[in-house]
Parts: sequence; structure tokens; C-alpha cells
Amino acid sequence: MGYEQILFDLEDRVATITLNRPEVLNAYQPRMGDELVDAFRRARDDRAVRAVILTGAGRAFCAGVDLGYLKEQRARIEKGERLVPLGEEHFVKGFAPELAAFPKPVIAAIRGAAIGVGVTMTLPCDIRLAAEDAVLGLPFTKLGMIPGLGSTHLLPRIVGMAAALELVLTSQSIGAEQAARIRLVNRVVPGERLLGEARELASRAADCDPAAIAAAKQALHFGATASLDAAMARERSYTPSPPRSRA
Repeated sequence: MGYEQILFDLEDRVATITLNRPEVLNAYQPRMGDELVDAFRRARDDRAVRAVILTGAGRAFCAGVDLGYLKEQRARIEKGERLVPLGEEHFVKGFAPELAAFPKPVIAAIRGAAIGVGVTMTLPCDIRLAAEDAVLGLPFTKLGMIPGLGSTHLLPRIVGMAAALELVLTSQSIGAEQAARIRLVNRVVPGERLLGEARELASRAADCDPAAIAAAKQALHFGATASLDAAMARERSYTPSPPRSRA
């Protein structure tokens, strides 16, 4: 697939997937969703990729759905055109479980606006870093909607039910420091160091055994909701890779 709305770069075992519509703050369209699905599957299947960074070009991560596109699509449907409605694409309907089960570390590097889908697409990622200027918001209830992409499952597990309810029921936006306090992001870094910090984390993960990384991710997700005995049985079932040569 040729990419029009994202960029894909591979350097030193780290794939960087960049939302690339900076002129509209990387507003989401179904084409972007299709390209993200393709890029993540490409990174998953490429043995040269050991970790992935998801970020946005320009001064924002993703300011939400492209309202201009949505208005145009509705007008075309009203004229009788048969179009796939926004939200029916695989990225929205089914990709969250794929990303949550992704066998390689995925790091979201968030700067500027991350609104609506700009937040929910980061929730299945393993680590979320935010620049100091990041603003994260979930305005779904204000728009007569509820959050999607599996966020009703993921958000309470990340920030706790009380914080999840406050974020969703008030449709409020919060700054990076508050997002870090409630663990919506792992930590806040200066904007000029955002990608550098993400690459450093990705590089550390890339140095680890890929089979152990994949198994550890599965075991942690399993263990978070399993009994202690079941979690320990899962740990014992893992067969370590042979030691790597230090030569």
C-alpha cells in the first residue's frame, strides 16, 4: 500500500509511524486508519523491526476526526452515494485487539492536541510519552457519542474507573502533567526531547529478546486479570530462548 496520510520509517530496528496531515493537525480520516492498519501489520511481520513509535507530524498528535471530511461524506450519502460510513473501517471496528496483542513494544509519542480518536488510538500502545504542550481530551459525550476503539475496556484499566468516568462524563481536556498524574501517559518530557526519549526507550526494548518481549506482554495482560496461581502457571509455561552469544 502506498501511504498518503502517514509516514513509515525504519532505522536501527525501530519503525516510526507518523500521522502526516500536519496542515489539519493530523485529523483522522478512514484512509489514515487503513494506512495505520497496514503499517502496523508491516512492522509486525518484518523481523528487522524490534519496536514501534507512533507519533504525529507538526505541532499535534491527532486533533480528532476530520470534521470537513465528515461533513462532505454526509452530504454525499444524502445525495444517494453508497459510501462506507466513518467508523465502519477496520481500524475503528477491529484493530484495537490487534494492537493490544502486538508482539513488539509500541510507544506513543504525543505532542500538542490529542483529541478523541487521537487519545483512543494510543490506549492499546504499551507506553505513552507526552510533550509538555500536549492536551488530551475525550469529547465523545459532548458530541452525543461514546468512546470507541476498545477504550471503554482499556481506559479504566489504565487510569482507574474514577478517573475514566470523570474524563468521559465531562468531556474535559487535560494537560500533560494531569495526564501523567492519572497515568493516562507514563511521563511528560520537554517537547524538543519527545522523539529522542521515545527512540531511547525503543532502542532499549530492541536490545531485548523479541520472543521474551512478546511472551512478557501476553503474560502481563493475562496476569492483570487472572488469579495469582493462574498467572504463575502462565509464567512457568514460558520456554526461554537459548542464551545469546556475547561475541
